[in-house]
Amino acid sequence: MSSAHGRPAVVLLSGGLDSTTVLAVAKRDGWSVNALTFSYGQRHAHEVERARAVAAKAKVARHAVATIDLAMFGGSALTDATVPVPKDRATEAMSSGVPVTYVPARNTIFLSFALAWAEVLGATDIFIGVNALDYSGYPDCRPEFIEAFEALANRATRAGAEGGARFTIHAPLMKLHKREIVALGASLGVDYGDTTSCYDPSPDGGACGRCDSCQLRRAGFSEAGITDPTRYAV
Repeated sequence: MSSAHGRPAVVLLSGGLDSTTVLAVAKRDGWSVNALTFSYGQRHAHEVERARAVAAKAKVARHAVATIDLAMFGGSALTDATVPVPKDRATEAMSSGVPVTYVPARNTIFLSFALAWAEVLGATDIFIGVNALDYSGYPDCRPEFIEAFEALANRATRAGAEGGARFTIHAPLMKLHKREIVALGASLGVDYGDTTSCYDPSPDGGACGRCDSCQLRRAGFSEAGITDPTRYAV
């Protein structure tokens, strides 16, 4: 979209491969990026640190880190240290059912925060890096969810209900395989060495190489024919 011409947009930035690629897409298309990252009680803080590095390198207009506590509810291997992160799963198993790494309502919560900030900024465009092909079974990474939230955004805000605003939730990676996402980011100059994808990294941030996310990332780089800069334990 080349018509953005510096208009503000909110980009959800986790510090991972997908969200960093989406940030690059938004920058390419001329948006003034306001990046939003969450410290939500996840198992490790590495992704927040990576998000800060990515935002700084991209010279975004603003970068906000919202602190919320989804760990108080648990229900996910990413927010409850007593629930082990699945390792060494076959590809077929990854796409069958909702895995224990699903964080209940996470994208709904994240998009709600993004919507609130967008309304304050006078922005009507929100970017999120969800993907319906290599999505590991997450229900909040599907087109139906994005369409439903967009409809909600235009009914649940003053800007939408009274101001005539039309909110759009952009999910530019929705129909791309991981290899295509990697290739897209590489073409936009993304330094994937700044990103992290691992669900269960070592204390120094090294990737386990065995969780679903590590496996999907590795396969994406391999299939794209691009060197993966990640430091894997195995």
